[in-house]
Amino acid sequence: MTKTLPLDILAVEPEIGRPAEDRLIAGNPEFRTWNLEEADGGIYAGVWESTPGKWAIRYDEWEYFNILSGHSIVTSEDGEVIELKAGDRLIIRPGFRGTWEVVETTRKDYVIRL
Repeated sequence: MTKTLPLDILAVEPEIGRPAEDRLIAGNPEFRTWNLEEADGGIYAGVWESTPGKWAIRYDEWEYFNILSGHSIVTSEDGEVIELKAGDRLIIRPGFRGTWEVVETTRKDYVIRL
């Protein structure tokens, strides 16, 4: 078994999804997720993309991500607004509540720990 894994989204079929209906606020966003790694300890890594829309988010997991393209706005329930564009990186910790708005189709690579 190799000890490296390129983030090659052409190597896997994306999972297609949408926000849960009870979380959808605006638009008709569609997600594409290329989950490239599922490691022991509840660690996931891959690439995620969404078309425009807005929905409520509730994080029970820890996530680091890097925005590869597009424009999104993450707003915490206490009103903090975080604009995200290519090159921006963020860690979202368990317990975060707020909204995710995709203004322009956004793609990110991510590492999640449950």
